[in-house]
Amino acid sequence: MPQTPWTGRARLRPGLIVAVALTAALGGCAGGDFGRTRQDFRTDDMHRWIGTEATGSIGMRASAFQLTDLERQLRDQAYPFIEPPHSRPAWKSVFGDYKPIASPWRQKPQFDRTAYGRMLIDEPHRSYMSRYTQLMDDVRNDLTQLDPFFATADRVISLDRKRSASLKIVSELSPRERDDAVARMQENALVIQWVLQCLQRRVASYRWALERLVLQTPDTIAGDADRLIGQLATRADNAPVMAQPVPGMALRTRG
Repeated sequence: MPQTPWTGRARLRPGLIVAVALTAALGGCAGGDFGRTRQDFRTDDMHRWIGTEATGSIGMRASAFQLTDLERQLRDQAYPFIEPPHSRPAWKSVFGDYKPIASPWRQKPQFDRTAYGRMLIDEPHRSYMSRYTQLMDDVRNDLTQLDPFFATADRVISLDRKRSASLKIVSELSPRERDDAVARMQENALVIQWVLQCLQRRVASYRWALERLVLQTPDTIAGDADRLIGQLATRADNAPVMAQPVPGMALRTRG
């Protein structure tokens, strides 16, 4: 019986073999979902470094206490805001670009509000409208994630007030325990301040990008983008949570 293409050993053309191998490799590296961190990179405390970086950047020591579930959630929800907004096709993130980020108290050079807009404009796009769409999607994504972060931050602040009050009544409190408790409260406050500062920076970046889009490719959709950015600016300026500032560390919100 003569063999058909579907009987016997399959023979793939060299080009097809390369394509299949590349597809498998990309799927494996991306965890099957482009633009997201691989699942095997994820750990419960993968964002613990945010608090350690925040305190270390201003010469404070990190607390030795384990993170509570809410403190861990606070850091997980903080990361999307402290990570600079990206303007690029999803495929460029296939292999992952997750990495720790320097806190705003040690970042050099200082914040560049033009970086996001320059990437948005320089990246190849099918049409200029897709640049407006990308900008609006990025702003909407920030707005969507704000309420969950603020809710978690509010609960962390509330529990830290109780932690602070307990320092006066805990029996046989050792100096090390007191220091770790104070360090954790300072750490939580700095994480929240870090996000609030990054929100201001994102607004500045989005506005610069929109101004350049209007200059280069004016369109009536710019009004919709401006309203979205205005909503984010209002939310950032009127955050429902405000952690106690760490002594000597005033918030810097402008780049």
